[in-house]
Amino acid sequence: MRKIFLAATMAVFGFANAQSDAFKGAGDVRYQIGVNLQKGATGIMTSLDFGLGESFSLGAQAGYLLGADEIDGFQKPSFGDRFDLKARFNANLGSVLGLPENIDIYPGLNLGLKNFGGHLGARVFFAKGFGLFAEAQLPFAKYSDDDKAYKNLNNQFQMNVGVSFDLSK
Repeated sequence: MRKIFLAATMAVFGFANAQSDAFKGAGDVRYQIGVNLQKGATGIMTSLDFGLGESFSLGAQAGYLLGADEIDGFQKPSFGDRFDLKARFNANLGSVLGLPENIDIYPGLNLGLKNFGGHLGARVFFAKGFGLFAEAQLPFAKYSDDDKAYKNLNNQFQMNVGVSFDLSK
């Protein structure tokens, strides 16, 4: 029994010490890659955020829809319908809210090829440099043409889920 308790204690302390900060502040670099889920399509997304201050970061996001439902009477969605690129601003609130160092919650704004919108995400780091993230995105103002068949691709509520990496030195 004593050996089991000792092994469990060492595992808990080892796990706690191996965790990486979810957001450290200025000079912090976070890379994320994951799946993009939205009505009528699924794809891949990637983002890179650079910490500029104690609680904020700037970054970029790109995504490409691999599978999109076809609309009867129209050709398949084009590359322009499937691709999106965004500039991002995040308010990293993990430390402000008093969360553990390996957890970050980040609301933010994004300006992309299809819309101006917002996002709310969370990151949890389990080991040095590796964690998971989930993020919801919603457009506030859309740029698309009303006559375009695939105007809602990358221009509607989306969920992004995947892995996050700490690229800071």
